[in-house]
Amino acid sequence: MDTFESPSAETTAKSPQEAVDVVVIGAGLAGLTAARELVRRGRSVVVLEARDRVGGRTLSHTTSLGDVIDLGAQWIGPTQDRMEALCKELGVETFPQHNKGTKILSLGGSISTYEGSIPALPIFSLLSLDRTIKRLEALCREVPLEAPHRAPRAAEWDGMTVESWKRANVSTWRTRAVVDVAVGAVFAADPSEISFLHFLFYLRSGGGLLRLTEITGGAQQTRIVPGAQTISKRLAEGLGERVRIEAPVRSIRQDGAGVVVRSDRGCHRAKYCIAAVPPALAGRIDFDPPLPAIRDQLTQRMPLGSVAKHIAIYKKPFWRERGLSGEAVVDKGPIKVVFDDSPADGSHGALLGFLVGSDARGWGRRPMEERRRAVLDEFARLFGPEARACEEHIEKDWGEEVWSRGCFAGLMAPGTWTSFGEALREPAGRIHWAGTETAVRWNGYMEGAVESGERAAKEVLSALGGGEGAGC
Repeated sequence: MDTFESPSAETTAKSPQEAVDVVVIGAGLAGLTAARELVRRGRSVVVLEARDRVGGRTLSHTTSLGDVIDLGAQWIGPTQDRMEALCKELGVETFPQHNKGTKILSLGGSISTYEGSIPALPIFSLLSLDRTIKRLEALCREVPLEAPHRAPRAAEWDGMTVESWKRANVSTWRTRAVVDVAVGAVFAADPSEISFLHFLFYLRSGGGLLRLTEITGGAQQTRIVPGAQTISKRLAEGLGERVRIEAPVRSIRQDGAGVVVRSDRGCHRAKYCIAAVPPALAGRIDFDPPLPAIRDQLTQRMPLGSVAKHIAIYKKPFWRERGLSGEAVVDKGPIKVVFDDSPADGSHGALLGFLVGSDARGWGRRPMEERRRAVLDEFARLFGPEARACEEHIEKDWGEEVWSRGCFAGLMAPGTWTSFGEALREPAGRIHWAGTETAVRWNGYMEGAVESGERAAKEVLSALGGGEGAGC
């Protein structure tokens, strides 16, 4: 448990009525960034976090062999300048994601190997994949980042899913299978669940499909020592007792003078509030007066992706001895993508597999031992029988997290951007919104969370004025 202020029976019973300039809801990267920016400008702040820890959708874990792995977000890459700067400022080290060696592609149950970033496909499928990537890269450039719903073809694109576009525009089954895997790896969802407009916005937000899916030069290029949650922990340490854990917010009341935020830690009065939580979770808070209808409807239409991380720990990365990188792309079976998750020095081995979308939901309903066996069997099929003899198997299903309800980020189904998207960042009176879902650049990533916290803090700093907040 983090060493920040948690409730005792005495403090809970007293139900403190604390007055500050700003209440920040959520101690993930977005909320902590916003709070830090406000404190730097001399504003009084309290951060209310529902969990018994900080970090939000980052969560680091120490294995039985003493290595730290990430159960949540874990990578940063080129153009993620805010995260890179934070690492340097906070003295957090990084190291490159291992990707030396041959990669594995399994399509239709048939295994092949390849080098580089493009899978080894028959010539017609390879040409189809090249055309598909180039077309998507061109289309996403037509989406305005600040307002995707105002794209010239927004109504058309928001009226279809990625699945329907794929069926109409991708010619070979192998290329369609690769697209399916890429969508699952990036969104933790099936192509049938995502608006094509949202898909294009997300691609442009992160710099294109290739940047989102690649390691070298891409979003998976760099890992953080000792785990991505370290960033949030160090930000929270700088805020000290302003961070209150085990404080889920139940209601927000606002009037012309301020806001009253009630949590399990008591009542907090403020001039403004920043809600740095996914829209789906913000919708579970009781607002008085109610949120504008368009914002309330938006919170009902942005479910998070479905993903479970499975990490198998080994005494050594045995696949490297065979010249394998530890990476795999699979179209059938529980695991769709695999990475080498070993520590920087390679002293031990770790394979990381992702269950995403309908696979994550379906396998999540099965017994834990059945999931474990299926994952290790798949690792053995891809990398050899040694994969079954792991020292430890670790599973993290983000759909079971009460204060996340999924990962990687909130998604938009068809019709959401064009009907409700304008409310995504629009303040509701004295309530401002942060969280990676509200980011313009690197939406859905840690970089986007930091950007959103900076933006929300800037909005509130601009709006802050005199007057006393509402009473409890």
